[in-house]
Amino acid sequence: MDFIDLRSDTVTRPTDEMREAMARAQVGDDVFEEDPTVNRLQELAAAMLGKEAAIFVPTGTMGNQICIRMHTQIGQEVILEERSHIFNMEVSAMAAVSGTLARPVRGEDGVLDWNTIEPAIRQGNPHVADTGLITIENTLNLAGGIVIRIEAMEEICERAHALGLPVHLDGARIFNAATALRRDVSDLARPFDTVMFCLSKGLAAPVGSIVAGPKDFIRQARKVRRMLGGGMRQSGILAAAGIVALEKMVSRIEEDHSNAQLLAKGLAQLSGIRLDPERVATNILVFEVNGSINAKELQNRLKERGVLAIALNDKQMRMVTHKDVSRADCERAVSAAQAALPD
Repeated sequence: MDFIDLRSDTVTRPTDEMREAMARAQVGDDVFEEDPTVNRLQELAAAMLGKEAAIFVPTGTMGNQICIRMHTQIGQEVILEERSHIFNMEVSAMAAVSGTLARPVRGEDGVLDWNTIEPAIRQGNPHVADTGLITIENTLNLAGGIVIRIEAMEEICERAHALGLPVHLDGARIFNAATALRRDVSDLARPFDTVMFCLSKGLAAPVGSIVAGPKDFIRQARKVRRMLGGGMRQSGILAAAGIVALEKMVSRIEEDHSNAQLLAKGLAQLSGIRLDPERVATNILVFEVNGSINAKELQNRLKERGVLAIALNDKQMRMVTHKDVSRADCERAVSAAQAALPD
């Protein structure tokens, strides 16, 4: 069966141009900083984000954990939104790798602002852990791809820096956020001390993420990457696809957002699904399944009809549009959902 795969934008396959670039990539040993293609990717990414330097890492989780390790001390807390990827989907790495504790807070609709963050900050009390870092995820995956406004991010960073606190951006889908806000990606990255983004999601590269920040920070990040097993050798073969992703794939993200809207509007009309299309800002839909079946049962019924999606729990389901999902696929997915739902 030819499945319509809406589980995640991580399932995207590299384009023919990426495969060709990978096949002819110039390579060297990146641990010795001698891979010209990796170096070019890092320079391109840093320039696009408006940062001094960048480093290529195998995964977004590793990128986030490198930054937490470097920004914090053992025994400190990290403030983050309770639905954030770092808190929910990185297998407690911040505790295991950095000896830090999560201080989750809930933002309205997943959006953190300073008024939400400030009460959670703890400094100077000998009986409790000090806050060591604030992290923001934009877009916020588990909140349905919600976008945080630039003004809110700037205020968080400005006020945190006044208290001597660094702020890290988990920008796994920062190019989706920039597209939705119709701003240059550097505008979103500018106020943050460090930024991580993924090449392997909406940008469709097969492997890899980027960490960007100050030059000295990135120099030390190479050591932490090595410690975590991320020191790759002739990784220019992978970086070549990342270069194509940054040069060619950013401009087509708007198509994924448009398809997500089409999908959302269709699903919202179905009895048994609760979804407000106005809340779908990027390429991610999170909706409630109500009625006589739960989300996990709907997931199985959709699979039988050629559509792959993910049940986040008994009530919520997630669908994600991407390069390999067409407008016609979205229409077929709505029809499959209609057939899968009880009368």
